[in-house]
Amino acid sequence: MHGADVAICGRSAESVSAAVTDLSDGTGGKVVGRSADIGSDRQVAELFRFVDAELGGLDILVNNAGIGVFGPVGEMSVDDWRRTIDTNLSGVFYCCREAIPRFRNAGGGFVVNISSLAGKNPFSRGGAYNASKFGLNGFTEAMMMDHRYDNIRVSYVMPGSVETEFSPGVPRADWKIAPEDIAEIVLSILRMPERTLISRVEVRPSKPQK
Repeated sequence: MHGADVAICGRSAESVSAAVTDLSDGTGGKVVGRSADIGSDRQVAELFRFVDAELGGLDILVNNAGIGVFGPVGEMSVDDWRRTIDTNLSGVFYCCREAIPRFRNAGGGFVVNISSLAGKNPFSRGGAYNASKFGLNGFTEAMMMDHRYDNIRVSYVMPGSVETEFSPGVPRADWKIAPEDIAEIVLSILRMPERTLISRVEVRPSKPQK
């Protein structure tokens, strides 16, 4: 935990509870969690009030929630489109909108958005996912320029294939990026001196599957 108090969220109370238990190893800061659908601005507001009450403030926001619904545009349902955009893009806006006034009151803060190489490289059957990540990249860069003089630094990370359970049914593979590698990149961004901003990072498997 590197000495930080951490609040996490997820869609289900069970997954949040399991993550809190896993992270609470007694060597870091306080870890708390709450279930929330970040595609709901109301639930996001409740989540940030929970963070205020439990941790007393906010210094860093990492937006890492994401879903992928894949298929040809002509076969995609309106619900799948909305769910993808609401989670991957609108949810980031809702969280940032809550964080910014808190950062201003505290004298500054840091936002790191986890995007994807799909935010610059479109692919077949990825219409909704590509749109959400292209939008996230543009949103992040605009927000960085909007709030740099509020002492709010904003960055984003664009990973390629990461070894997670993001895509159920896809075989696990050791050639993919490990989740802890992405965590190390985020820590590196946060550790930079205040005068310096790593605005974005592209990262991909060093030896992808042929």
